[in-house]
Amino acid sequence: MIEWHENYPICRYGEALEEKALIFATKAHEGQLRKYTGENYIVHPIAVAEIVKTVPHTPEMIAAAILHDVIEDVPSVSIDDIDAEFGVQVAELVGWLTDVSRPDDGNRAARKALDLAHTAKAPATAKTIKLADLIHNTLTIKERDPNFWKVYRLEKLALLEVLREGDATLWARAAAQCEAGDGKQISIIDTNQPGWPTVWRGEI
Repeated sequence: MIEWHENYPICRYGEALEEKALIFATKAHEGQLRKYTGENYIVHPIAVAEIVKTVPHTPEMIAAAILHDVIEDVPSVSIDDIDAEFGVQVAELVGWLTDVSRPDDGNRAARKALDLAHTAKAPATAKTIKLADLIHNTLTIKERDPNFWKVYRLEKLALLEVLREGDATLWARAAAQCEAGDGKQISIIDTNQPGWPTVWRGEI
């Protein structure tokens, strides 16, 4: 559990919750850098939260967006810690946004299939945040790693299929970014395209 203490000014609930989440996530991700850009990692969750703010949202969604990578990236923080600090609504959202696969669950395709099945069960609010996460990550990877983008794009096309219950505006934005990657219009629902991870074609 991260030890931190802060006096918060009297302000609206949403503002206080967002500020608290930002302080918590900044401390949790301290020393971590973003791949490709070398920026402090906290830049990413802040960007995800800002994207979520462009569509209908709740204070809990903004807090969860800021905290969405904490469980995966910081072993000392648990979902119970998030619950204790931010309440059950935020904790549940963070839980839905956290990958469930582990390194010993198989190859990348097998692990991504497990995470995809988990995300498919998530509520619309969590899927909206996941769309914002996809949008921000996609921009960076497309620009910085075109070779990995070929694999990543196929994974995200599959992810988009289970995120349709999320915000429609963000879904369209995310889909446009993925479809535009190499100029080829691969159908999001056609998992028989060459190069699609075999686990999603039912071959393993």
